[in-house]
Amino acid sequence: MQRRKFLAFASVAALSLGLAACDTAAEAPVANGKTYIAIVSKGFQHQFWQSVKQGAEKAAKEFDVEISFEGPDKETNVQQQMDQLNNAMAKNPQALALAALDSKAAEGVLQDAKGKNIPVIAFDSGVDSDIPIATASTDNKAAAAEAAKHMAELLGNKGEIAIVGHSQTATSGTDRRDGFVDYLKTNAPDIKIVDIQYADGDQAKSTDAAKTIMTAYPNLAGMYGTNEGAAIGVVNAVKEAGKTGKLVIVGFDSGKAQMDAIKDGLMAGAVTQNPVGIGYETVKAAVAAIKGEKVEKVIDTGFYWYDKTNIADPDIAANLYE
Repeated sequence: MQRRKFLAFASVAALSLGLAACDTAAEAPVANGKTYIAIVSKGFQHQFWQSVKQGAEKAAKEFDVEISFEGPDKETNVQQQMDQLNNAMAKNPQALALAALDSKAAEGVLQDAKGKNIPVIAFDSGVDSDIPIATASTDNKAAAAEAAKHMAELLGNKGEIAIVGHSQTATSGTDRRDGFVDYLKTNAPDIKIVDIQYADGDQAKSTDAAKTIMTAYPNLAGMYGTNEGAAIGVVNAVKEAGKTGKLVIVGFDSGKAQMDAIKDGLMAGAVTQNPVGIGYETVKAAVAAIKGEKVEKVIDTGFYWYDKTNIADPDIAANLYE
């Protein structure tokens, strides 16, 4: 109020300058002079992203920097993510971290960051671009191959299976599909993948997709869901179709519903990422880049297979997100 009174008595020129300064201050995300890193994820609807945020906040505290962490309501909302990216860039961050829903759509923002010498760190699914100086993520192809290995063992290396994927555009989606498919082609050629459907990682859509597949292929022996929403959609479809115990289900990611399905024997097992590690390594790499220090181009944050036999092991439990 005092500032407003002061401005009211100032000259028109001073008023203009003062208002301009106010606008700038409103846009600035940091009032304490700390380094600011903007982080835009692929979503917020899954607990996975909250765990990534937790890791980012841990690193921010350790390295004494400020961060913002946001993502679209759904992992199909590319425009919302673009709006968030543009807003983040308007705040002039010292570094930008991004898990892109659509790398092509994000290209303009990436070029803007490059032009302003703002280092970009990709995380999780990464970004299909040469602009990010590092990517902190799971080796999704290797992790998917691990899921395929267990699927093959559980089926005795034969039978018909299907995949419910979460994305055809995000690198994580294509890598988790391709790693799974390629492993089976090489190591279990008698397992036939009869169908691949995509349902945006949405449980309801994934349930419908899995039902459609089961109807079309009555001899189906197994199904693989490429993320939390896809895997639980498969579980729900199998239960609703009365085929519990008749299909081998393997998944990717974690979450309470998926963990419960494994404990209850509805799902054979899944591959979990290290989301806290992804968030932590993303911020750590951004801080190093801002300081001009060397950053590894690929930061592998690891993965684990978990099932009913090891889900309670401390090393596994630490990487499961509810």
